[in-house]
Amino acid sequence: MVGALCGALALVGFTGCGIPERTEVQIDRRKEPAAESGAVNAGSEPPTRTTTIIPEEFVKNFLVAAAGEPDRAYYRVKQFIDPQYRSRLQEKRGSEVELTVVRLTDTPRVTFGVDDRFKVSIGVQQVGVLRTDGTLAPPVSSETHYEFGLRNASPSGATDDGAGLYVIEPPNVLLVSETVLQDYYDSRTIYFWSSDRTQLVPDLRYLPDTVPTERRLNEVVKWLVDGPSDWLRTAVVGLPDRTELINNATGGHGRWEVNLDMPGDDRTQIDQLITQLAWSLHDFDGELELKIRNNPVKVENLAARRSLRELYPLREGPQGYCVYEGAIHSLSVVGEPIEVPLDEAANRNVVSAGLARSGEQILAALVVTASGEKQRLTVGTGRAPVTTFGKAANSYKVIGRPVWLRSSDPSHPQGLVVADGKLYWFDGNAAMTQIALNLPPGVVTAVAVSLDGQRVALIADGTLYVAAVKLLDGGGVTLGPSRRVITSLTGISAVDWVDENELIVAGAAARPAIHEVSVDGSLQTELAADTRAKVTTLSAYPANPTVQMPLTYMYEASGSAYRTKPAERILPSHLHGVSPPPAGVRPGNPSAPFFLF
Repeated sequence: MVGALCGALALVGFTGCGIPERTEVQIDRRKEPAAESGAVNAGSEPPTRTTTIIPEEFVKNFLVAAAGEPDRAYYRVKQFIDPQYRSRLQEKRGSEVELTVVRLTDTPRVTFGVDDRFKVSIGVQQVGVLRTDGTLAPPVSSETHYEFGLRNASPSGATDDGAGLYVIEPPNVLLVSETVLQDYYDSRTIYFWSSDRTQLVPDLRYLPDTVPTERRLNEVVKWLVDGPSDWLRTAVVGLPDRTELINNATGGHGRWEVNLDMPGDDRTQIDQLITQLAWSLHDFDGELELKIRNNPVKVENLAARRSLRELYPLREGPQGYCVYEGAIHSLSVVGEPIEVPLDEAANRNVVSAGLARSGEQILAALVVTASGEKQRLTVGTGRAPVTTFGKAANSYKVIGRPVWLRSSDPSHPQGLVVADGKLYWFDGNAAMTQIALNLPPGVVTAVAVSLDGQRVALIADGTLYVAAVKLLDGGGVTLGPSRRVITSLTGISAVDWVDENELIVAGAAARPAIHEVSVDGSLQTELAADTRAKVTTLSAYPANPTVQMPLTYMYEASGSAYRTKPAERILPSHLHGVSPPPAGVRPGNPSAPFFLF
């Protein structure tokens, strides 16, 4: 009778029956997925060894052979390798299987030798190590060059099973090009709660395309049970210790079931877990039944839960601003022109600015000119127009564009800013405190904050890093261990977030350029091949699952501001409320572009 009542209550909310502390349950501790009977693969396998006998094409196929489900990675690669050399590839099993992901720095060079053999030479940039949990960890190898050989087993054109090309003297790792992550994997975002449990924080993973739909739910839940990526651990909370997945997460036809052995019986924590599951399973619709130790807890419609608890409070479209002649002006060519949300008396002597919305308040951080050609940070908060500003105690030679850490506590606003090569935290009164960084000694030149407010991107000595943010009780922040983001750009000078897991980055390729780069460095897409000058400021309007937007960004180079879509220089005539200068007077250049959201 009690069991029947619990089952009925599960359909409308939390059970009132309690959850047994322990039951005899079957725990799924397997690290490798096992195919289900009747499952249909969602994607294709990499090409096989006999797909081509053209050496250049064969090398390309060899560099993707390991992609896919990890339990068969060594099998797929060994089919390419001459049998007498297969023992050189030291096989790992289970969770120890790792793919060495590289970016080719040039076209692989294939030269013909003797005895129907070829020599292959490949220049690479190490991108990372793809683990079985779907994370792309930082690279462990420093190799910039690989060489191996090819043997033609059928010089006379034989067509038997042993014919075709084989790899000889192979690399001793599962070597793959970074293109496999786009061609053979589904990039997925799972979510963990921030340390204060107020905000879901994205965590990028990769799932082989060949994993069937019936098992994708199970893989995502296992990732959540195993915990966040290494670089996020200091800023987020995983599921309670000793949480295990019971059997497999199952379902289909709009009904899904997740059964966990999870300590405790905390209603709030369980409700947050359902929100976490709903967003981590963002492409799943229908009903999700959560069980704790085989006991039904709640049935929730996934789409309804995502609508009930949106990821980000972002409703307005992009509104652009620039600094012109020492004052902030809204752009009439980026969004609907609106009044600057500052008192006119405060909007003077501005060098750069960071504005943000927090509920009904405007958070304003301005870099203004100070005495002796120095700069000072001023900060004001309140309803528009903001009238009262506090001044930082010290002035600096150079201060970068300040950025706000978005928080669920509008009464304690805080942000980050770079001043004279060091990173500082500031509060709503403009008090600044230097933040210790886990980086090689060097000069910090830029900082950008993700929309969730729990991750930052940093540039130090022209190198790009990301780190997790941990909010301290009573105010202030620390940063977790910094992770270098590998790109082909050099002399990186500006950065901002354009999506949950994507950055926009300025640096040098053949010429000064702007690229879109994934937070783990795996994806790199050219956006502007030649900006003609070093980009000193980048500002993007962030797309996200709640509000889908085309890529929208602005930047500054050589003291002039530019916008994209379409790409053009921002002129004084594009500014709202700016009158043309008198005849014979040359107008200045708008600079320091940014978005308010």
